[in-house]
Amino acid sequence: MSETTDEITAEAREAAEAEDAEAGTRAPSARQAPGEVPRPTGIGPLGWLRWGWRQLTTMRTALILLFLVALGAVPSSIFPQRDQTPEKVAKYFEDHKTLAPWLDRLSLFDVFSAPWFAAIYILLFVSLAGCVVPRAVKHYRSMRARPPAAPRNLGRLPQSASYETDAAPEDVLAEARRVLRKRRFRVDVSGGSSGGTAAAEKGYLGETGNLLFHLALLALLFALGLGNLFGYRGNILLTEGKSFANSLSQYDDFKPGRAFGGDDLSPFSLTLDEFTATYETKGDKRGQATDFHAGIRYRDSPGDKEKRWDLRLNHPLKVGGAKLYLLGHGYAPVFTVRDGKGNIAFQDAVPFLPMEPRNLTSEGVIKAPDAEPEQLAFYAILWPTAMASEDQKQIVSAFPGPIRPVVTISSFKGDIGLDSGTPQSVYKLEGIGKTLQPVKDGQKLLEPGETFKLPGNAGSITFDGLREYTTMSVNRDPGRFPALIAAVLAVLGVATSFMVRRRRVWVRASAGKGGRTVVEVGGLTLGNPTSEFDDIVTALRGPAPDAEPAPEDKPEPAEPEPGEAEPGEAGAEPEAGSAGHDPDTEPKE
Repeated sequence: MSETTDEITAEAREAAEAEDAEAGTRAPSARQAPGEVPRPTGIGPLGWLRWGWRQLTTMRTALILLFLVALGAVPSSIFPQRDQTPEKVAKYFEDHKTLAPWLDRLSLFDVFSAPWFAAIYILLFVSLAGCVVPRAVKHYRSMRARPPAAPRNLGRLPQSASYETDAAPEDVLAEARRVLRKRRFRVDVSGGSSGGTAAAEKGYLGETGNLLFHLALLALLFALGLGNLFGYRGNILLTEGKSFANSLSQYDDFKPGRAFGGDDLSPFSLTLDEFTATYETKGDKRGQATDFHAGIRYRDSPGDKEKRWDLRLNHPLKVGGAKLYLLGHGYAPVFTVRDGKGNIAFQDAVPFLPMEPRNLTSEGVIKAPDAEPEQLAFYAILWPTAMASEDQKQIVSAFPGPIRPVVTISSFKGDIGLDSGTPQSVYKLEGIGKTLQPVKDGQKLLEPGETFKLPGNAGSITFDGLREYTTMSVNRDPGRFPALIAAVLAVLGVATSFMVRRRRVWVRASAGKGGRTVVEVGGLTLGNPTSEFDDIVTALRGPAPDAEPAPEDKPEPAEPEPGEAEPGEAGAEPEAGSAGHDPDTEPKE
């Protein structure tokens, strides 16, 4: 007996030491005095990791990280971003030579690719996963578990009722099972002929919707990451009559995903036949664009049949796994430049950049590096609808449409600088006043079809006409459709979580006095109680007894025959129509 007791005591001591060690306290050893208090040793590295994981996977931390993601995206709306408008970033560096380098160190010009933003994004993903996935597993188990047992005192619940009936307890519980299952409750009945309890529960769909929202949010983050890894985004400028082939050299700006390679580009091609912009012609909105239309022809691959598409705003073209969107538009005047020997040194349409967006006054440069004996360059300003200003001292554009296009030319000759190997902007002249000198009397105003001959037989330039161009965004995002599905599921989950509430109902039937059955009903609803509980009690009690007639409709009581007792006196028989009516069956307060 003593050996068995010693073994049990040793096992209990080992279990206690293991619990103390896990709690971060030093287990009592054989060398400690019997009454000595054990000294704490700290939780250790593993304990700190466990504590950090528990803090990270709380819903409070997930909400804080979600707020930080929204807060971290704010600088992208304040400062220009390199992946969208690199020219504005360059201008910001020119205007803020001291502040811009510090902002660049903080990655405020590349917010969504910044290390600190990626860290917040990853922590949010891990936090949501660690919070939602165990919660979903627990919810699944609770859905398959039996409804909770009835409390001892159902009368203390927010909703309760009790009554007596002549039905047997097992019949009451069977009826409760039928009524509650008809209302889509999960029902568990326990007990026997002497009494028992029916426990019912429903409303798990509300918690399911809540979990669906958080899981959809996880899927949304995953879809965004998928697009950033395997997608790409590029911008192109296409003039009327020009074609584009989907290759890296054809893009004006290209931002690939981290796992995307140039060989993954689809071999589609397209041609811009015509671009048309429609403007308001009357009222205060005169000159405001109302519609853009780009007629294009495209092929999914070089051997496919050519197709046509009407590209408009919010009506993108899907080709080669990518989508083409209209971004902007402008004018591309056509020029022919002849050098001093009379040879054509340049002949093409030149895209001009708008100087002011309302009436599309635009500027551009024409470069003729093949001109001889000296290279030629021109700076030009285009007025789509030229007219004199109010003071008659300068030219302005009165309308963005090409009603009367006019360009002013400023001529230069010398070394343009293209042979140096240093890349140049096609919208800017480099080396003016150094390697590139202005031509004396080299300024001229031209209308379509007019030619300006440079002084000293240096060459000539002809304004052949005007075309329009459009800028397009080519976007391939494999996570777009999963993100759409996740967003729809998130909305459905939120709506379900607000509309459906958890409800529990217990029915207890027990034998009472006089062979009657006492029925107790209790209800618990998450949130404000509903009328459903009253409907359940009414269904359990069965049809109500016949209502008494109104006082004016009551028949006059007949005179009792001799020997009969007055109604209500002892020994009186109940009247016809009142059989089965017992005040004890009325609901008790």
